Amino acid sequence: MDNQIKNIFIAGVGGQGVLLASELLSEAAIVSGYDVKKSEVHGMSQRGGVVSSHVRIGKKVFSPIIPYGQADIILSFEQAEGLGAIDWLSPTGKMVISSTRLVPPSANFGKLSYPEDPVAEIRKRTDNVILVDAEKMALELGNIRLVNTILLAVASPFIGFERNVWEEAIKKLVKPKYVDLNLKAFSQGYELAGSEVKA
Repeated sequence: MDNQIKNIFIAGVGGQGVLLASELLSEAAIVSGYDVKKSEVHGMSQRGGVVSSHVRIGKKVFSPIIPYGQADIILSFEQAEGLGAIDWLSPTGKMVISSTRLVPPSANFGKLSYPEDPVAEIRKRTDNVILVDAEKMALELGNIRLVNTILLAVASPFIGFERNVWEEAIKKLVKPKYVDLNLKAFSQGYELAGSEVKA
């Protein structure tokens, strides 16, 4: 990272681990010697409602809120939430999106419309999209709740901290019985990110 502020917007729904991802990101930044400010919107997190987090990292950060159009990275745990966050993305920003689709029950009763193809709509606005089948990877590892760690790992090279810093953050903040599994998930996501960087 340089001296500029790096803005990361994390979006998802309740239960997907948005808040843990923002904690891991903040811890990695602090250990790396940066100032961090974050702001979280919990919504109806117990009911699968929208949950988002702004994380701003730099030598000195004064505001926790990312201005519209200035997110360097949007990390979205669900397709439609990624589309809903698109206005935060900077012209050169990158989106890392899980291919997960969580259609709310109200959409089945016509009370709310779910976009037919959120990722296609996102691609109309930006070419900088990495689509990750994080749910499949998490299930193969044996725990759906690993989606957040996988996506964070995919985004990590674009954020700019050493890999061991991320791993130490996981060891510090994740419950001990889940640490090894999260480290394995991070490793897989990090390897996937490496192929994206080379591409």
